[in-house]
Amino acid sequence: MDSAFMILSILLVWVMTPGIAIFYGGFIPKKDTTKMLFETFLLFGVVGLMWFVIGYPLSFEGNNFGIIGNLNHIFLSGINLTAIFPKTTISNSIYILFQMMFAILTPALFLGAIATKKTTKYIIAFVAIWAVLVYYPLVHMVWSSTGFLAKLGVLDFAGGTVIHIDAGITALVLSNFALSKHAQHAEAKEHASGNAFWVLMGTVLLWIGWYGFNAGSALALNAQGIQAFFTTTMAPITAMLTYGLLENHFKGHASMNGICTGVICGLVGITPATGFVTLPASLIIGVVSAAGSYFFINYLKYAWHINDYMDIMGAHGVSGILGSLMTGLFATKAINPNVVNNGLLEGGGFKQFGIQLFAVIFAIAFVFIMNFIIVKVLKKVFKENTDAKSLKHLRTT
Repeated sequence: MDSAFMILSILLVWVMTPGIAIFYGGFIPKKDTTKMLFETFLLFGVVGLMWFVIGYPLSFEGNNFGIIGNLNHIFLSGINLTAIFPKTTISNSIYILFQMMFAILTPALFLGAIATKKTTKYIIAFVAIWAVLVYYPLVHMVWSSTGFLAKLGVLDFAGGTVIHIDAGITALVLSNFALSKHAQHAEAKEHASGNAFWVLMGTVLLWIGWYGFNAGSALALNAQGIQAFFTTTMAPITAMLTYGLLENHFKGHASMNGICTGVICGLVGITPATGFVTLPASLIIGVVSAAGSYFFINYLKYAWHINDYMDIMGAHGVSGILGSLMTGLFATKAINPNVVNNGLLEGGGFKQFGIQLFAVIFAIAFVFIMNFIIVKVLKKVFKENTDAKSLKHLRTT
């Protein structure tokens, strides 16, 4: 049953990648949708192959300074795929495939920041370098038993730091440093009429897929998996209502785009905490995540002059940060015996919250610095005028 449950979870997370492409497609000008869909789907080939060749070994095999694995098992050589993955009842092959879907999805989350403004060659180059220098190390640090953040006691059930803070900060760097001033200005001036049906269908696919994303991270059909399934339902419900009410209060009416964004904020916010917290806590996490992201998207990004046209930092980054911090408030041994220190509001004192705070600050700094370096290096290789010609040709064809 555990194996069947995990195979279903793999398929659900698979659906999230085209789901995010459809979701973003509802926000961008019609002329850009084909390029967005094409490059998002292309990630299955690029990132999937990289995971098979070097990604899994660098993430989970061996250990170097608690930061990265090694290349002793490239192409998965020497790994017994039928053997049971430690502390589970599933095989290594199932675990590797499950983690592969995470690796493919994460760049799809930030791709909206540049997909319509950069060439496919640039995107492939960036994603390949980002995977090696940002994603694999972060996975190792947080989810490998030998990673230094894992040893510190950081709780991240399904990817608040590894995936959502990562995607949000990466999108922030790309939007503000990878694009030329002309492209930033053009992006800020673009007011796509939007496609509410695409936004809704993308949200539906993401919410369905998120059950595999969160509940599957239990790696078994057990109490934590069922709890994750339940909290993954409740947090986006309260987040949807919170975002809609805030829109209604400050803008005079709620919108389809708004309530769907609220759902995403709730799903992101609950992700790190989903198998660690109670149902009442999940409701609070949904409210706080949606409220925090709403004020960033509608006020702070303008006050701070942040170019975040697709609101990837606003939804994924901010809600990921808030969810990771609230894990330090609400995590409890009563839900998951693997919790060593109860959260601050569960009688455990400041220890777990302090650990979560450190992990959030470290993840933000690490992802920002590494991506800034990647962007600066690629600027020497790819010229803006070349990008413009290629984009014009692609849109024409």
